[in-house]
Amino acid sequence: MTTEATPLLIVGGTGRIGRALRRQDAAFEAAHLRPIWQSRAQTPGFMAWDILAEQCPAGAARGVVLCLAGVIRGGPTELARNEALALAACSAAAEQGARHVFLASSAAIYGPSDSALSEQARPAPPGPYGAAKLMMERAAARVARDWHRADGPGLTILRIGNIAGFDALLGGMIPGTSVWLDPVEGQRGGPVRSYIGPLTLGAVLAQLMGLAATGKRLPRVLNIAAAPAVSMADLLVAAGADWGYGQPDPAVVPRVELDTGLLRRFVDMPAQAGQAAALVAEWRSMAE
Repeated sequence: MTTEATPLLIVGGTGRIGRALRRQDAAFEAAHLRPIWQSRAQTPGFMAWDILAEQCPAGAARGVVLCLAGVIRGGPTELARNEALALAACSAAAEQGARHVFLASSAAIYGPSDSALSEQARPAPPGPYGAAKLMMERAAARVARDWHRADGPGLTILRIGNIAGFDALLGGMIPGTSVWLDPVEGQRGGPVRSYIGPLTLGAVLAQLMGLAATGKRLPRVLNIAAAPAVSMADLLVAAGADWGYGQPDPAVVPRVELDTGLLRRFVDMPAQAGQAAALVAEWRSMAE
């Protein structure tokens, strides 16, 4: 007897994380998931849906929903779209009887810390993007409370760390141009961050969505990163960059490290996934 594949609606599938997920065909097939890639515009291979202006096409959101759509830069009005997009995805999921909704948030909701930040750490976003994502999280949590009373979908907020190559450091490198790194007093290698490679990220998300499709109970919030945290200097060395330290910047955040113990209870990840060389290799493979 063949099990029908669960529809997996990926909102914002044309973005960079969507590109990483489109390399996970085998993982989707093994989990009996049928991806439906959403785009606001008419794009070959994608379902056209203007999420803020139209009803979701019938049946697209009846399985698992992953909302990757969001705004990274801009003023308060633009950044507020993060909340509107997430709530629109939640609304479609509830209306069509989805099993679970995943919303992409960010490690930017955390402030600096000397130790690894668990999902229970108090949010303290240092910038407007993180503040907007935190507002999105809180709005979704209010919706989820109503779902719980009405036997609605499950909800998981994904606080994603730096993605190798999608960040300002590696992704902003220009051939033939030196990179100047913010020094951090008493900390070798400059700022430290929790990173994840784009291919590992895609595999992790596919695993989580496969679990949701089977009805597995998942946490309300999950940190998404590889371990251990890595210094930015180590990434630049692994990338073969011409780099040096710039002038001290009092605004630089020395360390943002995510505790991924909870994540590792649910997914498999290569032991070397957080190493600088592996992160750079994954970034470069995305260009192949």
